[in-house]
Amino acid sequence: MNIYELISTRKSVREFQDQDIPKEIITRLLNAARLAPSASNRQEWRFIVVQNPETRQRLVEAAKGQKFIGKAPVLLVCCAETDEHMMICGQRCYPIDVAIAMDHITLCAVAEGLGTCWIGRFDEAQVKEILEIPNNIKVIGLMPVGFPQDPLPKKKNRLPLEKIVKYEKWH
Repeated sequence: MNIYELISTRKSVREFQDQDIPKEIITRLLNAARLAPSASNRQEWRFIVVQNPETRQRLVEAAKGQKFIGKAPVLLVCCAETDEHMMICGQRCYPIDVAIAMDHITLCAVAEGLGTCWIGRFDEAQVKEILEIPNNIKVIGLMPVGFPQDPLPKKKNRLPLEKIVKYEKWH
């Protein structure tokens, strides 16, 4: 698939097959994240690969009962080790940079026949406690990864370009 096909095929997956992901695929996904751009090349992203079923089940509770994250064979906990650097535009680097790295993972997962889902509904303190993450590390998102039960693409409900794009000025 080319990149445009990957983007249009990507969907949020919440039902996974009971099938392990080969280690070399996980490594390729993480390497794709490592190659993502970052502000001033800070590379503040950090990832915890959670495969242990008991740990994943504990993280279901931290994710407000989203049971499907415990059923995925891999749960990526996407974090930032940051000095809170602020870009000149007034935005902190780390949430943007980690999001870019996560998106690299989502697209490469599709290329590997895998599905993912961005999870922002979680209790950061609980996640940190379960995974023994130091206080200075920020947990940005959780991402279950696995082979989808339904591999077929899903129609996306998106606004038309003319609704979201302005040319030259906002008017």
